[in-house]
Amino acid sequence: MILVTGASGQLGRAIVERLAGGNQPAVAGTRRPVEGSEQRRVDFDEPGSLDFTGFATVVMVSAGYAEDDVVIARHESVVAAAERDGVQHLVYTSVATDGDHLGFALAHRWTEQRIQGSTLRWTILRNGLYAELFGSLLAPSDGVITAPFGTGSVAVVTRADLAEAAAIVAVAPHRHINRVYDLVGSHAITAGQVAEGAGLLYRPASLGSHRAALEQSGLLPFQPAMLLSIYSSAAHGFLSRTTTDLGDLLGRGPTDPGPTVMRILERQAAA
Repeated sequence: MILVTGASGQLGRAIVERLAGGNQPAVAGTRRPVEGSEQRRVDFDEPGSLDFTGFATVVMVSAGYAEDDVVIARHESVVAAAERDGVQHLVYTSVATDGDHLGFALAHRWTEQRIQGSTLRWTILRNGLYAELFGSLLAPSDGVITAPFGTGSVAVVTRADLAEAAAIVAVAPHRHINRVYDLVGSHAITAGQVAEGAGLLYRPASLGSHRAALEQSGLLPFQPAMLLSIYSSAAHGFLSRTTTDLGDLLGRGPTDPGPTVMRILERQAAA
């Protein structure tokens, strides 16, 4: 049996749906299970809620959106519970290999080391930047994109492809024991190319001015620095590398992320 954590989030939900579509038995783990459903309560902040007894494979969708110490404590609780409860294989969704300059990379790399040193068999999926997130970060205003991506290109990937890859690994984990996959796109795109395709102007702001705007936007304290790290990493060429890992897992070419980025962008422009 397979358990997928974070199943109320977009990636976790997509993995569960992909498994269900393939007639693979899987249980959705979430902090707030729907009453009367077969969902399992799994709250990373409450170690007592972590019971993985009977699950051969756990897909651990990373629990970010907090400071490093909080994320690391959450992940430690999950790995420890998996070891205790006899889980055979842990699949972890991490951050792309070239994402070490991202503000949220440290907790991912710590978790990878913890898993690799555990008693579990494991597979690490180093996910690239979502096409959906890239599109949302472009956020045009009055027909102008000012997001500070510079001229850097990004090997973005659709969330659906990443969910499919995770489901493939979870169904046959014995084929992926102790493997690290770098799941980025097969080609990289720039903010300027997206703007041109959408008929918008691209005038990237400075990182400093964009930080000031973010800090006035009501985000949580750690979020402006996290977002700035994405812009800066992309602008300075650290998110452009492509690999064949995703296509190799899927058995086909990755989905073209362009339409997904455009759809998000058009939705924002119309808002």
